[in-house]
Amino acid sequence: MTHPIGLLASSGDVAAGVGERIRDSRRARGMTQADLADAVGVSRSAVAQWETDRAGQVRGNLVRIAGALGVSVQFLLDGNVGRRDGEAPETATEMAMLRLYRACAEADRAFLLRTARRLARAAVEEGGGAAENLDT
Repeated sequence: MTHPIGLLASSGDVAAGVGERIRDSRRARGMTQADLADAVGVSRSAVAQWETDRAGQVRGNLVRIAGALGVSVQFLLDGNVGRRDGEAPETATEMAMLRLYRACAEADRAFLLRTARRLARAAVEEGGGAAENLDT
């Protein structure tokens, strides 16, 4: 999901990578380009242009795009969601998992949390995971 950082020269428009974050966030929500276009009030081709970094009117629509996708404008611009220094930003998959968790009943949330802890501990034991925050 990494793009070289490169601003669209003279216009001061948003950096490359915004389109990829729009696309990944849209897919994580299970939306089509047409769904996002309807939610933002633009054409499907406008969404296709944003997702391929042919900016168009992306800057003027960022607030509506972020709202429709359930992410922050800051995330769309730079991938940062306000985590502590040194922590990687959340991915679209992590955000999708959080949305799904929030949609579950309380008993199901508890089950998901227990399952995630078991999987994380197993990953640490196998040397493939980080041992921090397994009991939070």
